[in-house]
Amino acid sequence: MLDRRRILGGLGMTTIATVMSARAGAATPIKPDDASALLVIDVQNCFLPGGSLAVKDGDQVIPVINRMAKSFANVVMTQDWHTPGHISFASTHAGKKPFETIDLPYGKQVLWPDHCVQGTDGASLSKDLSIPQAGLVIRKGFHKDVDSYSAFTEADGKTTTGLAAYLKARKVSRVFVAGLATDFCVAWTALDARKAGFEAYVVEDACRGIDTQGSLAKAWADMAKAGVKRIQSGDIAAA
Repeated sequence: MLDRRRILGGLGMTTIATVMSARAGAATPIKPDDASALLVIDVQNCFLPGGSLAVKDGDQVIPVINRMAKSFANVVMTQDWHTPGHISFASTHAGKKPFETIDLPYGKQVLWPDHCVQGTDGASLSKDLSIPQAGLVIRKGFHKDVDSYSAFTEADGKTTTGLAAYLKARKVSRVFVAGLATDFCVAWTALDARKAGFEAYVVEDACRGIDTQGSLAKAWADMAKAGVKRIQSGDIAAA
């Protein structure tokens, strides 16, 4: 399994070359079919401007996602859905500050500002999302003692959300991932989609990243290595 702690590592020239070679737009527009699903990751108030863990320009993904979603019959949205005092919150650990790391039984854990606490306005999906056909909302990170970035598998690498089984039951074979943040929840979702046997695309202009210590370029390199395809929303045929 890919080591999540390496997302914060540096990036050498070899990795940069890999990233550049991996930028692959579609030669002809991709037409989503019944075997395609759009995964809209964590477009929640806490991650938008003014939120407790705001991603820069995070709100700019919303009109892109709304426009793109019209081409998909199958749409799944995710929500971070943390308990108060979640293990991933810096405030839970005496003397620790946001963005420090600690060792937990499942590995390194980045400590975050309190965010997306169950039932709060910050945990709500943006009111500006307009995807009435969305068939499922996956809530993740609700186990108090384990974090969850991926829409498929929590940070312990073994607790699943059930998303893979849901998609396979609906005969979905390829997923298109958009949302927040590129280098964390979007990347882990795309990587786990590949592990689960799905063809995976990340729609670059429908995502925004945090980009701490080279994390964004590292995420793109890891995704390219795993066979995730990097596209733009314009590569998807309009509805």
